[in-house]
Amino acid sequence: MSLTAATRSETTKQFSTAMWWVLALVLAAYVGFTAAVLGFVFAAAATGSLGGDGPPLPADDLAATLYSTATSVGYVFPLLIGTLMVTSEFRHKTLTPTFLATPRRGLVLWAKLLVGVLLGVVYGVVGIVASVGASAGFLAGYDLDTELTSPDIWAQLGRMLLASVLWVLIGIGVGALVRSQVGAIVGVLVFTQFLEPVGRAAASFVEGLSDVTQYLPGAASDALVGASVFAVGMPADGSQALEWWAGGAVLLGYALVLVLLGHLFSWRRDVS
Repeated sequence: MSLTAATRSETTKQFSTAMWWVLALVLAAYVGFTAAVLGFVFAAAATGSLGGDGPPLPADDLAATLYSTATSVGYVFPLLIGTLMVTSEFRHKTLTPTFLATPRRGLVLWAKLLVGVLLGVVYGVVGIVASVGASAGFLAGYDLDTELTSPDIWAQLGRMLLASVLWVLIGIGVGALVRSQVGAIVGVLVFTQFLEPVGRAAASFVEGLSDVTQYLPGAASDALVGASVFAVGMPADGSQALEWWAGGAVLLGYALVLVLLGHLFSWRRDVS
């Protein structure tokens, strides 16, 4: 079977189930709600109308920060769909007929990566529409610049789309390496929702720790995008963040290493 035929088969396999659009709907709802809440709070604080004793947030770069919600908060969804693309096949044993039809297992993995790029674009668009649509409304309501005509904002949206694609590829690598669906999902959630956030928060207070944590996947993703809602209100330790291209290179490196390890140590093993 050729790569084209394998990719066509993989596309049919992924888009014929409900998992991809269910996760996409949850992504839209989660990111949209978060962006709306942050849009209201940040816009009100930036204009000084929130009340309280806290200083108002600066209006500069506020739009970019709010729009980044799609990746800084929603990146776990493309990561999960990439993981599920592989682990669901191990769980339901559908890889057995796939490997019988396509004995060249590397070809099957390449097909998954190509379909993963497509899913990454889909999830990226969904997340961007949800974050921009929800937060831009509050910016406009408070007479703040939405910056939707700014080339810098459109460049950021393009990098967010790239980040979404890379997260799906990382998920495919995790799924190929771990195999166990429960183990992979639990590991992804523990790392992304607990271990890395704690580490990055600690780096804001421990001098020199950010030299290490800036190479974590979530931090690299934020560097690639160029903005993050998690950077608001966090004390700076004086270190220089990665350039956007360096963040993208680190994130791509994670994807390549995980896919390669998965192919070498797990993908070629028998499907039990």
